[in-house]
Amino acid sequence: MRVVFGADFDTDALQTHAHHFGGMSVGWDLGDPDRIAEVGSILRAVNIDVIAGGPPCQPFSKAGRSGMRYLVQHGLREAHDRRRDLWESYLEIVRLAKPRAVIMENVPDMALDREMFILRSIVRRLEDWGYSVQERVVDTYKYGVPQFRQRLILVAIAEGLQFDWPEESNRKVTLGNAIRDLPPVGPKEGWLFDETRHSWREYAGPKTAFQREMRAGVRASHSNRVYDHVTRRVRDDDAEAFEHLDTKTKYSELPEELKRYRDDIFDDKYKRLDADDLSRTITAHIAKDGYWYIHPEQNRTITIREAARIQTFPDHFRFAGPPTAAFRQIGNAVPPKVAMAIGSAVAGILREGARDVAVTTEMTKTALVAWGRTSGLVSPWLRSGSRWLVMLGDSLLSNQPQVVIDALWPSLSAWSSPERFLENREVALEIASWIEGVEQVHTMLDLAATMVDHGYSLTDDQLAAQVTDGLVRRSAAELAMIADPEGEEPVIANTPALRVAGRFFQGTERWLKNRNSDGRIAVSRLIGFDEESRLAQTALVELGAKLCTPKAPGCEECPLRAWCKYAQR
Repeated sequence: MRVVFGADFDTDALQTHAHHFGGMSVGWDLGDPDRIAEVGSILRAVNIDVIAGGPPCQPFSKAGRSGMRYLVQHGLREAHDRRRDLWESYLEIVRLAKPRAVIMENVPDMALDREMFILRSIVRRLEDWGYSVQERVVDTYKYGVPQFRQRLILVAIAEGLQFDWPEESNRKVTLGNAIRDLPPVGPKEGWLFDETRHSWREYAGPKTAFQREMRAGVRASHSNRVYDHVTRRVRDDDAEAFEHLDTKTKYSELPEELKRYRDDIFDDKYKRLDADDLSRTITAHIAKDGYWYIHPEQNRTITIREAARIQTFPDHFRFAGPPTAAFRQIGNAVPPKVAMAIGSAVAGILREGARDVAVTTEMTKTALVAWGRTSGLVSPWLRSGSRWLVMLGDSLLSNQPQVVIDALWPSLSAWSSPERFLENREVALEIASWIEGVEQVHTMLDLAATMVDHGYSLTDDQLAAQVTDGLVRRSAAELAMIADPEGEEPVIANTPALRVAGRFFQGTERWLKNRNSDGRIAVSRLIGFDEESRLAQTALVELGAKLCTPKAPGCEECPLRAWCKYAQR
């Protein structure tokens, strides 16, 4: 890939970019509709292949989401203005430039709000424009980055071509492996002026494969030099405090006379890194405070070059601006080894094509909705639109044969409120005795009494409180939230939904262990983001509970079997 354009609001980052890469480097305001149109026109004119970026993705207010949801779901778009989030600008540039591939990076939290609004909106629009979309929370150490750092990566390929993620490795590059070849720096050798960075330290040479990779681009005449190997001076009292630290020592455990901060607030103010493990995440905060990044063996904070190594910037790469600007750019960056892995996989598809056309969320959502509307396996209380009836039906009938459900649900559904249920207490207990559900009825009677006494209506917060108090099972509360959303339509990755998602995408039940990241992303990919997504999610949960069971999955009857890796296997 040859870089032809770069945009950022950070003037130091722009200088760094211009030094290392060709093309334009602009500090334009991408909240400005005229600038967006100009960028789109420039990139379209050169038939751009790839647009890659990390647009800020601030969460929308709930009030703003309803209007945005309507526009997304109906393929509409608003006129651009400065109040819009920059992910909207990013998508508008994609729409105008029509690249063959799109790569987007962000923090995992972007995908973890209840509705996953921004991520689902982005996927929906890109698919509407003919792209296949894959997104994943990436553990960067699996691509050779010597730190614990998770990032959400999204890849979209034009013409619906399938993108396959590059192979990962569980072998860790440790911090010591990454930086132990760099010469020692004394605690009194910190920078005084920016000119300090223009000097270099004597370098003896690399010792590990990672170190040799970092040195590969250094010209031969500089083989004995390392630049930017500078850090802050260490105060005498901090140097003494650092002496007390090992990799497990907390700030609160330091002697009282060495504490400059309240230890009840700053329990982990100082952190000595472990040379035999991954580094903690390098963030832009390191520009202001290096105490989280104390060298594993020397009593000082890490240098610019060490931070760059941890992010996998090669040693020939330099950073514009003062030292704090260098740290900021390093902390904000996507690790180059991750960029290389993802970029190489994308380049391979653009160069050689793909063997398969990707399965879209529209395809899986449509199949789930059709199954949900016609299958007799979907529990009738999930179609009621009432949180109370969902709780009642799931508590009393979820483990009963279909013939029992068909016989008893008409009676239960008549108890449409807690008050009606309490009025029919004796009938409910008699029915419960037929199906060995007396304990469940007593629990529901307690819940009904609590609701009536306190005026509860089973809001999200009230459901959460009842789960905590033990009156409501978490699984039943989640079903109630899906069946009757409170404003937002939450993406809930419960065990049945995760079982289907894991089998569908991986052929295994892998996502049962990390439901709040990859699990919820996988569920959202199956159910899409439009007016039918709620029914699709209900169908997905019932599919996992009734058909895609742990020991005897009914693959031949599954609406997703044509694309499911487990069924194909």
